Amino acid sequence: MFLLMMALIGCQLQMRPSDEQQKQEGVVLDRYDRVESMYLTLADFAALHQMRTEYPLQTRTLIEHVLQLGPVDDPDINNRLLIFFQDSTLQDIINDVARQYENTDLLEKQLSQAFSRLATMLPGMKIPHLYTQISSLDQSIVVSDTLVGISLDKYLGEDYPAYLRYGYTPQQRSMMTREYIVPDCLGFYLVSLYPLPEEEDTLLTARRWHMTKIQTVVNQVMNRRVFTNDSILQLEKFLAAHPDFPTEQFLLLDSLPQ
Repeated sequence: MFLLMMALIGCQLQMRPSDEQQKQEGVVLDRYDRVESMYLTLADFAALHQMRTEYPLQTRTLIEHVLQLGPVDDPDINNRLLIFFQDSTLQDIINDVARQYENTDLLEKQLSQAFSRLATMLPGMKIPHLYTQISSLDQSIVVSDTLVGISLDKYLGEDYPAYLRYGYTPQQRSMMTREYIVPDCLGFYLVSLYPLPEEEDTLLTARRWHMTKIQTVVNQVMNRRVFTNDSILQLEKFLAAHPDFPTEQFLLLDSLPQ
């Protein structure tokens, strides 16, 4: 089994498409989590080498920004990462991710369709490179430039025991399911392209307005109402009345035109 897993990972790395291929074929979901799991469960240094050489940006993001374990070039960082994940709950999570997400073909297809629709709505937008990871129940989606990381451990189902044990609310758990991966990716990527306003005097109101616009666009891309509230319904009515209104211009609106 160990040799088979190594062979599969090796094949996956060799068959990873170029940026030009990805542009032509749509999203390719890179299974970084599988390489990560090999190191975290078996202390396999071949997997660690692949993390370092084949996935340097993903590994730096995971260690420095998600887990905040220290600089990725720290001499002891590899051991620190390994020890961090030896917690029995985290080991269970790693195994459950492997079981629940053994096949991600449908998810990859859904992501490809969604980002293709978003790119049509936002001409000139670059489709991001998406990858999966295990983040110790930290950030659900991580965005760095055109790199989008999906923490599969945050999408194991609303009744997943660890979520209950660590006190996630029913509302939070209702969104920690496979069905929210695609809309979350769209939303977080849109926030990276159209950042939340930082003005102190209108911070809360402006941020709510901006997130409402982004959630409305995500609903449009998904062709279903993933997110809903009175403000979103109002924006949906506006867009229904103005079907040719440019999405980019909509995302830049300070308020609805009178």
